[in-house]
Amino acid sequence: MDQAGIIRDLLTWLEGHLDQPLSLDNVAAKAGYSKWHLQRMFKDVTGHAIGAYIRARRLSKSAVALRLTSRPILDIALQYRFDSQQTFTRAFKKQFNLTPALYRRSPDWSAFGIRPPLRLGEFTLPKHEFVTLPETHLIGTTQSYTCALEEISDFRNQMRIQFWREFLGNSPTIPAEMYGLHEPRPSLERDDEQEVLYTTALTPEMANGHIPNSHPVVLEGGEYVMFFYDGPGTGLQEFILTVYGTCMPMLSLTRRKGQDIERFYPQDDARGQEPPLHIRCEYMVPIRR
Repeated sequence: MDQAGIIRDLLTWLEGHLDQPLSLDNVAAKAGYSKWHLQRMFKDVTGHAIGAYIRARRLSKSAVALRLTSRPILDIALQYRFDSQQTFTRAFKKQFNLTPALYRRSPDWSAFGIRPPLRLGEFTLPKHEFVTLPETHLIGTTQSYTCALEEISDFRNQMRIQFWREFLGNSPTIPAEMYGLHEPRPSLERDDEQEVLYTTALTPEMANGHIPNSHPVVLEGGEYVMFFYDGPGTGLQEFILTVYGTCMPMLSLTRRKGQDIERFYPQDDARGQEPPLHIRCEYMVPIRR
């Protein structure tokens, strides 16, 4: 295997083990090289020092935990292998220009300081544009659930599948567009979990009495960055992770308070597909520039 292939596999492995001990000796043993050779190879292939990259990714993961859970700062610091809260705070402030406490309390969430996962080769930003939406009134149903931070992708995907099943199974016609409105917040009961509100909605004309237990929904107006997804139903959640983990930092955007908006354009043959085999979706994140 060429050096790029070796480092690509190593990057994937590192991403899944950022909360585990990752001394140079451990990482070198995983790669099958001496730590001196691995350090040279990593720098040659990526342009980054392996130790600095691991620390930057750990701090980026800890930033997400600070924003989306109520876990004590010390617990987050220890999870990502900092030996004390003081050491963590110094490193965090150096990367994000804010202490962990101020970062958590900030009303907006700036992508500044987030270190995206390294991708070898060319990375093309998904098609996107900046849009200003008017306040829009919809009809929908809201479900809530709590889960650990690591489980949010699976739970959120199940919400979509459930709506697809319930609505498309009962509707006499396939709607031209459907909405998914998503808002996570720290759980009030468990500090290591988050509560997720997921609202599935249609325009009043499209709803036409077909959504059980529905209620009025207000889609907030304002500025959004809109990304376009057109691909397999199984790939949407990975796409959303790329939006937050790579696209928002690359575009230097700040997320303001509000709901993420998923706007789907179902195909005529979507009925009976569980989960949908193909999805066309506009994914919008509320921003402040």
